[in-house]
Amino acid sequence: MRILLSVIACLSFLQVIAQDCIYTFQGKVIDSHDNTALVGATVILAGVEQAVQTNIDGEFTFSSLCNKEYAFQVSHPYCTTKGYTVKINGNTFKTFYLEHHLEELNEVTISGNSNKSLTKTANEIIIRKATIDNFSSKSFADLLETVSGVSKLSTGNSISKPIINGLHSSRVVIINDGSRLKDQEWGIEHAPNMDVNAISTVTVIKGANGLKYSGDAIGGMILTESNKIPVKDTVYGNTILSLHSNGRGGTLSSNLTKSFETGFFASVQGTVKRFGDFNTPDYNLSNTAFYERDISLKTGVNKFNYGVTGSYSFFKSTVGILRASHLGGATDQIAAISSPEPLFIDDFTYAVNNPKQDVTHQVYRLNAFKKFSKLGKLNIQYNYQINKRFEYDIRRGDDKDKPSIDLELSSHNFLLDLETKFNNSSSLIKSGLSFSNENNFANPETGVRRLIPDYDANEAALYAVFSTNLNDKLTFELGSRLDIKNIDAFKFYRTTFWELRNYDELFSDLVVQDLGTQVLVNANLTFVNFSGATGLFYKIDEKQLFKLNYGLASRAPNASELFSEGLHHSASRIELGDLRFKSEISHKIAFNYERKGEKLTFNFNPFVQFVNRFKVLEPTSVEQSIRGNFQVWSYRETNAKLYGIDLDVTYSPLKSLNITQQFALVKGYDDIKKPLINLPPASLNNSINYNIEKLKNINITLQNNYVFRQNEFPDTNFDVFVPTTQTFQEVDLSTPPEAYFLTNFKASMPLNLSNKTALNVSLFVDNVFNTTYRNYLNRFRYYADDLGRNISIQLKLNY
Repeated sequence: MRILLSVIACLSFLQVIAQDCIYTFQGKVIDSHDNTALVGATVILAGVEQAVQTNIDGEFTFSSLCNKEYAFQVSHPYCTTKGYTVKINGNTFKTFYLEHHLEELNEVTISGNSNKSLTKTANEIIIRKATIDNFSSKSFADLLETVSGVSKLSTGNSISKPIINGLHSSRVVIINDGSRLKDQEWGIEHAPNMDVNAISTVTVIKGANGLKYSGDAIGGMILTESNKIPVKDTVYGNTILSLHSNGRGGTLSSNLTKSFETGFFASVQGTVKRFGDFNTPDYNLSNTAFYERDISLKTGVNKFNYGVTGSYSFFKSTVGILRASHLGGATDQIAAISSPEPLFIDDFTYAVNNPKQDVTHQVYRLNAFKKFSKLGKLNIQYNYQINKRFEYDIRRGDDKDKPSIDLELSSHNFLLDLETKFNNSSSLIKSGLSFSNENNFANPETGVRRLIPDYDANEAALYAVFSTNLNDKLTFELGSRLDIKNIDAFKFYRTTFWELRNYDELFSDLVVQDLGTQVLVNANLTFVNFSGATGLFYKIDEKQLFKLNYGLASRAPNASELFSEGLHHSASRIELGDLRFKSEISHKIAFNYERKGEKLTFNFNPFVQFVNRFKVLEPTSVEQSIRGNFQVWSYRETNAKLYGIDLDVTYSPLKSLNITQQFALVKGYDDIKKPLINLPPASLNNSINYNIEKLKNINITLQNNYVFRQNEFPDTNFDVFVPTTQTFQEVDLSTPPEAYFLTNFKASMPLNLSNKTALNVSLFVDNVFNTTYRNYLNRFRYYADDLGRNISIQLKLNY
């Protein structure tokens, strides 16, 4: 029997030898989400246990194979390992698809020329999850300040919004998980209504290049994304607890995700923030407490060829407005600006009293995608958003608990996108269309003249973006977008104001009813805007690249710029719009040079921008009302020119030591060479990061931030009559505060509690030396100093 088996084995061996095992099997491993190549994937040939790894293009090769079936196993970090059976018939090629999930990096990076980039030729900066977690208790604008060229415009310590290269509010578009955030962003003291803890990555685009989402991002675009969910049977989560000395409060945030190999998943996330009054180095900032609570839910099915996701998010924030910013007559106004301390200082409290903001924002979202072999990837999204904003003034009697501003903005938004990549080609076309409807209701029951009116806004848009690799080093991109927007508003104007602006002659056909002291107007306005972008991406070598980009953006005036006529209570000022305004037209040219070396990396990003019919909001006078004395700020149009430079340098003399330097400068002038208001002063940021591997990977960061004095500013001072002295005195709203230097410290230590559970303990000290300073971009700098030292402890548990 043994002899017989030996003969059979020998014959089988001879048969194999006789085969022509001379064929090659080549393949490629790509991310099933976005078709990007997966570098370093391991492909194992079963049976003989031969293994290879994919190259930079995701490609691999096996040689000397026979014409028969083989089993392969494909794996990659943060992917679900998959097995494949391939029948070799001559030289064979096959593409393997894996569900890839990015490793979260503790850094801010500049993206290269990949399919994951929204634009290939503009400057994109990505903030990863580990950095986002450090700002769990802070605002979204605080997080974005980690990017050079991005600063924040603040109303006290809890209300802030991002500024990109000197521009903000309606000129900076925020895309939250694929949906444009619509939350009365026109207000200078209206912070983005979103929970920073619900975000996995943030992408900042400096310029109007996100044509897929918008053509009016004159300042830039910010895109946020939630976590990618793996297609495998698993459950995981994350909890962050932060406690702070300044404000004597903290934050608790937690999320939990369950996914299945079938593609089904469900996720829940929630956050609670509670702080009392904050303090400067010398005194309490009365009525600056705030209370925030958020929750988000997501569920769906994610397959390779299709997916459906439904989600809901709820955001609610109650924020106190510095009591000392709401004043009486002209005498108090002058005294407050001249005083080194606020005129109103009370004891610490967690209570949020008037004046205050109470804002709720909800988003219902349904998204689906389908991949077609020839057509490409089709995305469809519908979202419904509802934003409720209450602003409370200091009122007496029965009206003290009644809001002075009561706005409700609801919006329906539909988006359809198609991404087509040509076979055997690097050419890519992204195209789509969108429709949106907004309804704004300004409740007249407040007993106060409504700042902006009731209106309906309808908008339709078409876009297309084409990109192609002209050769191995050069990529060309060209895109365009057409937006048509109609605003149908009903507003009561004071007759005196209507005639003073000469509206009675210019817009007499808009008058619906003349009531003597006021007129009812129906303004039906249509704006047709064209936007575009083009650019080049050139890869000099493996270490160097540059991008050259031109962006054309058109922005229709917002409701505040057109219709404002009244007291903006949380801003503590009267605002006046102009019905004659037309669309802004922006031309921006940006250059980006990047070099990545083993020890030295730097990025150089100069730009120049011209904006026609630029809307400027500036103080013009002071007006006395029964509620007190308020500054009057008026909108005007001008032609503006902005230019500047952003610089990032990182030096790593040791593997464990990183030294980072950031510098940002922006200048801006109107058509008579008058400096623009509220431009960020030059800033220089330095950080030293050292990782002590021998001491359980303790990580220490020392950060220094020097903000220069803003030496170029418009003269917006004016005189007011002071009854007590029967004289006119100057109100100084122009003079900027002095330069200042701040030092921050962070130390963190990771602890592995088990194979699946890790704890990270962090200590933060902001304003280490308790420096007294005032920030030019803080609107309350006239009345109080900025925040003093803050010591915080954060516990982050991953499970």
